[in-house]
Amino acid sequence: MIEKESVEEKSASSASDSSSGSTKAGHLEIGGIEVPFTNLDKVYWPESGYTKYDLIDYYLNISEYILPYLKDRPQNLHRHPNGIDQTGFYQKDNEGILPNWIETVRIHSKSSEKEIEYMLCQKEATLLYMANLGCIEINPWSSRVEKLEYPDFTVIDIDPSDKNTFEQVIEVAQAAKEVLDMAGIVGYCKTTGSSGIHVYIPLGAKYTYDEGRDFTKLLCYFINEMLPEFTTMERNVKKRGPKIYLDFLQNRRGQTLAAPYCARPKPGATVSAPLQWKEVKSGLKLQDFTIKTMNKRLETYGDLFTGCSGRGNRYGSRANEVK
Repeated sequence: MIEKESVEEKSASSASDSSSGSTKAGHLEIGGIEVPFTNLDKVYWPESGYTKYDLIDYYLNISEYILPYLKDRPQNLHRHPNGIDQTGFYQKDNEGILPNWIETVRIHSKSSEKEIEYMLCQKEATLLYMANLGCIEINPWSSRVEKLEYPDFTVIDIDPSDKNTFEQVIEVAQAAKEVLDMAGIVGYCKTTGSSGIHVYIPLGAKYTYDEGRDFTKLLCYFINEMLPEFTTMERNVKKRGPKIYLDFLQNRRGQTLAAPYCARPKPGATVSAPLQWKEVKSGLKLQDFTIKTMNKRLETYGDLFTGCSGRGNRYGSRANEVK
């Protein structure tokens, strides 16, 4: 693990060493790999004044926490190279454009009728390379390359409309916890870093995407019955109205969500932050979890998502709860 000096200091050090041929100017040696960094002063969050440097420095400092949720998972790169006020774009196929030290995996796409070369984020150097590309948020698959058809978890995406309050989102998350407790199911929650909350249910790569999605749909029905006044399972935006959408359809092969601990291209540089269930209560604020506050939180609580990718639940069996 490299020492947690700032990217700025390390880049300056790398540049001074370049005369000896040991490290290229504009590169930073990470784990024996020279990673290129450019335009560190480019502003990514205009309202806050946070720059690409701030993003890279954040990932540099929390890499040991986020990497376990990225390794062996195909990445769907979501790039904002000109900051959050400019339209970003997704990049899946990386054939022929990545350094040879970055690992990839080729996966056949039925919709594209071709093989796509996905990036794998196996190490810290790759994570920071992604940040330099403008990948503010990191979007891995729910399954790993060795068992692509079997996700490690299924997710309830509590997705509010612009008419809902975050207090209502909290109430829905509390209802989700009540449903999980009644069924004897262990779940983990995190902020989305945007406006909602994700509830992760470990599956231990025992079930297919279809099975996990069907199970999540059943749980969402129970949540909807508890809070019919402001939740819905209607996918059509116009039909769902001013209600919180209980999205279970995110659970399909190739679909991605913001990873635990990743930054989001949202005002304030919010982070998708794992929570203790006792924190999911009135007064919880998404703005408390940003690239400037997460280091201290991690020092205090450590990784609250440990076990989420473990052996998983068996439907309705307390004997198989994740510890």
